Amino acid sequence: MEFLFPSTYEDSRARFRVDFERIRPQWTDSRLESHPLQADPTLSIDYAWAEPSKKQNLIIVSTGLHGIEGYVGSAMLKLFMDEFVPRLDPENTGLLLVHAINAYGMKHHRRYNENNVDLNRNFIWDEVFDPQVNLDYEPLRPMLNPERPIANLFASDAAFVSRLVGSIVRLGILRIRQGMLSGQYRHPRGVQFGGQATQEGTRLMRELFDQAFERYEQIIHLDMHTGYGPRYQMSMVNSSREPASGPELVQRFQYPLVMAATPSDFYTTTGDITEYLYQLRDEKYPAKKLFGTCFEFGTFGDSLPAQIRSMRITILENRLCQHGAKSDGLRQAVRKEYEELFYPAEDKWREKTVADCRQATEGILRAYTLLKP
Repeated sequence: MEFLFPSTYEDSRARFRVDFERIRPQWTDSRLESHPLQADPTLSIDYAWAEPSKKQNLIIVSTGLHGIEGYVGSAMLKLFMDEFVPRLDPENTGLLLVHAINAYGMKHHRRYNENNVDLNRNFIWDEVFDPQVNLDYEPLRPMLNPERPIANLFASDAAFVSRLVGSIVRLGILRIRQGMLSGQYRHPRGVQFGGQATQEGTRLMRELFDQAFERYEQIIHLDMHTGYGPRYQMSMVNSSREPASGPELVQRFQYPLVMAATPSDFYTTTGDITEYLYQLRDEKYPAKKLFGTCFEFGTFGDSLPAQIRSMRITILENRLCQHGAKSDGLRQAVRKEYEELFYPAEDKWREKTVADCRQATEGILRAYTLLKP
């Protein structure tokens, strides 16, 4: 099991490239491409096309949109390549496999890129980054973005709890969750910053999506994430534009937890990659077929205390990166808990993520009759 989960960005990238070379002879046209980052050319977004003679179906598996989440994404990408790729028909089904959309974040174990941008808030259709989006963020800003170094975790936690209680009284927990998580475009050093321009990784993915729709009749997109949801049950999170309901897809895919990115089921975001993909289909390629989803592997859990714990460490990590800490011990404590939020070390958790990914992928590919008998 441990061999699936890499310890460094470099190991993950090297493994992906080797694994693709192993499977590429199955396709008539296959190629591995690399996009070095402008800010650091030692880092790259690596992606592989495997194209069939009849361009009917395309399976896209993408990882590392939220940098640090790319380590679990890497494990699931390897699982897909090892177990599912040999069962596909290379005559009519192609692949687009993307390793580390946010290579900087993966390398440095951050959710954000080198500009502190959350790329899953950066897929803005018209590329107008409206600072008035998510006005619920403003009353939360003093709690979310303390502008001073971390000096004492006990004092920081006491201030956080005091501000959180006041915010709950004024806004309610649902508005707090939505205000924090849905994205903001005003404060570049704040949490959940969605950017003020289209980022490098976002632009590349937009180009790849266009190419995919131009060439193929049907696209299945699986995007890998960690953090939100029950600890030992992956959530399949769909676009609000997906016409099939959660209960319908539970039956179709034979997978127990399917939901939509709506306030009642999950939470809504601005600039989400899956929402963008559906809008691209609707606006430019309405005749094409699409199913896109996010595999969300929960870590802390979905209880209210778990959500508060997640909020706390998210705030502390951003504060650490923006303003520093008074000691190396404080820095290490924050980094350790942040790692657990997105890349838990527990064997039981990792075994369950593999089992859930296997079950969900099997269900989706069977439902779309993409697996050989």
